[in-house]
Amino acid sequence: MAEGFLRYFASDRFEAYSAGVDPASVNPLSVKVMNEIGIDISGHGSQPADEFLDEKFDYVITVCDNAKNTCPSFPGGHKKIHWDLEDPALAEGTEEERLIVFRHIRDKIKENVETFLLKNG
Repeated sequence: MAEGFLRYFASDRFEAYSAGVDPASVNPLSVKVMNEIGIDISGHGSQPADEFLDEKFDYVITVCDNAKNTCPSFPGGHKKIHWDLEDPALAEGTEEERLIVFRHIRDKIKENVETFLLKNG
């Protein structure tokens, strides 16, 4: 979702990538809640973080404690930013109950991206 917002709001200023230590396809509920606000992330996905070890980044943003604790070190003088967010994929209950969690996290990510862009770009 963070990549989707960054691409939507600032693709002319930033290149956004999603990486993870355990990469996966985008959760269908993430796609659904982003579609609700007009952003299509159905073609997005995360790559193994190790694939980016030779890349130089200006910013590395982690969105949950697991990512912060397991993210490899990238070269260069990038700024590390951590957003301590709940992983909505861990939500339990009916689909509607899980969608409530996904919407909450979506809205928090949107706020974080907007704040990031005000400060950095």
